Amino acid sequence: MDPDILQYLYVFVLATFLGLEIIRRVSPLLHTPLMSLTNAISAITVVGSIVIAGEQKTTLSTVLGTIAVTASMINIVGGYLITYRMLRMFKKTERKQP
Repeated sequence: MDPDILQYLYVFVLATFLGLEIIRRVSPLLHTPLMSLTNAISAITVVGSIVIAGEQKTTLSTVLGTIAVTASMINIVGGYLITYRMLRMFKKTERKQP
């Protein structure tokens, strides 16, 4: 196995573990602002994974880049839908007058 891939795998596993530990301890009131922040991070991830998938150096990098693009886009779209839904809860509704 290539030493670079092994280093990337270590960083990925550590980042995943750290992310799960941080997110797990966040109170439910902060989930929506946190989701907005992760949307920005996922946007950066999409750009990086498009570059990786587009280079087509190896089949593995192309497949992993494509999976990363898909996962990041699902995260972004889901995050925006949740944020939009949460913000809609705070809008004032017009009362119908009899």
